[in-house]
Amino acid sequence: MKTSRLVAAGTVAATAVLTLSAPAFAHVSVQPEGVAAKGSYAVVNFKVPNESDTAATTRVEVNLPADHPLASVMPQKIDGWTVKVTKSKLDKPVTAHGEKIGEAVTKVTWTADGKGIEPGFFQKFPLSIGALPEDTDSLVFKAVQTYSDKSVVRWIEPQKEGAEEPEHPAPTLVLSAATEGGHHGSAAAEDASHTEESAEHTDEAASAADGSDTTARVLGVVGIVVGLAGVAYGVLAGRRRTNA
Repeated sequence: MKTSRLVAAGTVAATAVLTLSAPAFAHVSVQPEGVAAKGSYAVVNFKVPNESDTAATTRVEVNLPADHPLASVMPQKIDGWTVKVTKSKLDKPVTAHGEKIGEAVTKVTWTADGKGIEPGFFQKFPLSIGALPEDTDSLVFKAVQTYSDKSVVRWIEPQKEGAEEPEHPAPTLVLSAATEGGHHGSAAAEDASHTEESAEHTDEAASAADGSDTTARVLGVVGIVVGLAGVAYGVLAGRRRTNA
């Protein structure tokens, strides 16, 4: 009896722990595709899981950081969703990368055309953003998730250093150190340069190989002609000796 009670109590405790800890892994988050380097451009994905057992997520609103406005924000088209980009005038224009910004995208909203994100599923919402600021190590995006039953979950609580994760943390994008060259396009240009250089080397090698091949063929023909001449000369000399 004692053993059965202990097993039952352990099962209940384990279930409770799993139930309480599950939401911590199911919050809205943001991750870059590759690297989000300071001063560059990046594609980031907002991952939105459905935490409801009965309702679908039908609307996702992402608010961009006002303290670090981004000059370029472009959403990717997603089947089954309508996207709206909201621009607003900044209270105080800022200068970023030598460009004065007085207006910036402050909010991006996705609204489901159909069922949305059903229970047990998640959806990624990609954005191309930049240029990323160089004077901060992270960007905080506040997100609002709306369900088909009209319930709303606000993922807006900032993570304080040294503190436990809040119940509804705001998606935070960690920025890596600036890459050499600094801005978008440098890597692509470098790859293109390397490709062009490799092509030039390949052409030079091919030309050299063609030249060597042609020379070898000419020398071979000359050798054959010289050989045939030698044979003919030998035959004629033999005939002369015989006649003598």
